[in-house]
Amino acid sequence: MQINLISDTVTKPTKGMLKAMMNAEVGDDVFKSDPTVNKLQHKIAEMFGVEDALFFPSGTMANQTGIKIHTHPGDKMFCDKWAHVYNFEGGGAAFNSGVTSHLIDGERGTFTATQLQEAVSGGRSDIHVPYSRLVAVENTTNKGGGACWDYEELLKIRKICSTNNLALHLDGARLFNALVAKKESPEQYGKIFDTISICLSKGLGAPVGSLLLGSKSHIEQALRVRKLFGGAMRQAGYLAAAGIYALDHHVERLAIDHTRAKIIGATLQNCPLIKSVEPIETNIIIFNVIDSINEQDFISRLNDASILLISMGQGKLRMVTHLDFTEEMLESVVHTLEHI
Repeated sequence: MQINLISDTVTKPTKGMLKAMMNAEVGDDVFKSDPTVNKLQHKIAEMFGVEDALFFPSGTMANQTGIKIHTHPGDKMFCDKWAHVYNFEGGGAAFNSGVTSHLIDGERGTFTATQLQEAVSGGRSDIHVPYSRLVAVENTTNKGGGACWDYEELLKIRKICSTNNLALHLDGARLFNALVAKKESPEQYGKIFDTISICLSKGLGAPVGSLLLGSKSHIEQALRVRKLFGGAMRQAGYLAAAGIYALDHHVERLAIDHTRAKIIGATLQNCPLIKSVEPIETNIIIFNVIDSINEQDFISRLNDASILLISMGQGKLRMVTHLDFTEEMLESVVHTLEHI
């Protein structure tokens, strides 16, 4: 039995999801005539209380589209130093939008409103610096170990953005993990952000797809950018059906992933080969091995026990719980770590 904890993107569609996909009514989405895609877009927009949404083949494309519609070449985007849009999207903000990134030295991928205010205040009317246009927030934070933002802090950040004429984008690839963990609602986030990206193929368990949410005007612009980026699809309803099924059946069960992640974290804390384990709020476990062993050696030991994990760099190792990670697999991981 192989246990894949590399990411929550490794899941396969459930039988119910496959049935929904195979029975989907489809059309040509480029002509906006795929009824299942339209249903998904309407469903997610209504869920968050926003005007519109657009289906994308990937979260990176959704994020990069969000950045592009809010900025012009030469503009500046504010984000945390660990933000996915800066670290893990191939330099897309610079390449696709000509945007420079002002990195904020936050904590586990989150920064405070005070830090943002200090960053925004510098060089506001100086012709020698880029125009400040956009703030990007990631919730939960990937490199930050699934950390959730404090909602009250986000309200303060929204106020700073409004005062300084800055757009506010949410990379919400794992937002539903945060909503479940913090007992918050989608509508709360729809009120704060100008655009939100939602990934369907992580904790929600769909095989492909993300959505960008926003106003009618923003989504109209996003439709053009999606075409420019090569993201227009035809009978995409087969994929959209998986997204609808995921939103209907796989949101509340995220709490199970969170519980299992915390059990693994507690086991790691008692493992003599582990130096530290970062706080676990959702489904991501990030930890460091002791200095006397090589992290690749530790990965190899777990691989030999049919447990797959990944390095995040800088000595950090990562495990991610997900839909296909069962109770039996959890027991096997715990047993392995207790006897490694």
